[in-house]
Amino acid sequence: MARVGFIGTGAITAAMVKGLAGAGHEIRVSPRNAEIAAALANQFAEVSICPNDQVVEQSEIVILCLMADVAGAVLPDLPFRADHRVISAMADVPLAQSKRLCSPAQDVSVTIPLPSIAVGGSPLPVYPDEQTVTELFGANNPVILCETEDSLKAHYAAVATSLPLLALVQHTRNWLVDLTGDTNGAETYLSAIFASYFNDIARSGTGRLDQVVAELSTTGGLNATVRAALEREGVPKVLTDALDGLRPRIGLAGE
Repeated sequence: MARVGFIGTGAITAAMVKGLAGAGHEIRVSPRNAEIAAALANQFAEVSICPNDQVVEQSEIVILCLMADVAGAVLPDLPFRADHRVISAMADVPLAQSKRLCSPAQDVSVTIPLPSIAVGGSPLPVYPDEQTVTELFGANNPVILCETEDSLKAHYAAVATSLPLLALVQHTRNWLVDLTGDTNGAETYLSAIFASYFNDIARSGTGRLDQVVAELSTTGGLNATVRAALEREGVPKVLTDALDGLRPRIGLAGE
């Protein structure tokens, strides 16, 4: 088991701590958000609150959960060691910059945790080395090793489809509620439908998504009819354009 320290104490830190709790780790959190830090320390016996320098001094693995401007101001003054292992959950800080900020530590990996890491099932794309992320979180979350930093950055854009896709489900729920009057039933029905599809895809592995789409695409069927209507309105192109529009923001070159 490891001594794990968190610099930055927001919602993602809270979720990651909850995902680690009960596994035998010693966990230290910084008091940057005093309310969240206190709640974690009260909930979990293995969590203690320390100043940033003590978090780093007393940890083997340091997890960074800061905004870029805060990271630049805070990290260079902390006592990082060459033997530290560092996980950056800072989406807008490139790997090379993270290494400079955490010098002399050079075992630095970048990943993108989601709130669901608290209970497991959060996909964790990681670059350049998945070993530390897998050691801490791999038992309950799928770890995806990215071959390049650009590949990792592309996942930042892909996860941004969460809101538009969930908003489509929300819109469908509202349409269904207008006809049934049953909000709970509509939400249960739709969430169960998509959970069943995604659980099947996750269990079956590569290629199953394409198979499911093909199975639902019976000519003249209800699913195919709705898909065709969305395609006529240009929805797939709008989504692609929106993703490509994020390239400058996440540091990916244009096509």
